[in-house]
Amino acid sequence: MTNPHSHSAHSFTSEKFISWLGLFASVIAILMYISYIAQIINNLHGQYGSPVQPFVAGINCTLWSIYAYFKEDRDWPVFWANFPGIFFSFATCLTSFAW
Repeated sequence: MTNPHSHSAHSFTSEKFISWLGLFASVIAILMYISYIAQIINNLHGQYGSPVQPFVAGINCTLWSIYAYFKEDRDWPVFWANFPGIFFSFATCLTSFAW
């Protein structure tokens, strides 16, 4: 009799779900950083937002991207979820100043 709570009974379903979840979370994270475009446009039109949150987000994305890329088994969902955030976050931060 197979134990329904054993890992082997659900391994294919669990692996497939986790893979799908990683892909879905990566897409949502990318959309989150793309949403900075509206603030960048506002910044460029003189309606400046605070640079603090996008600056910290840019550092966070940089650290997670480095971590995901350089770990022994590269964590591509984490990498691709954070890599675009590096550019969008720092662009938002930089445009929030009246140069």
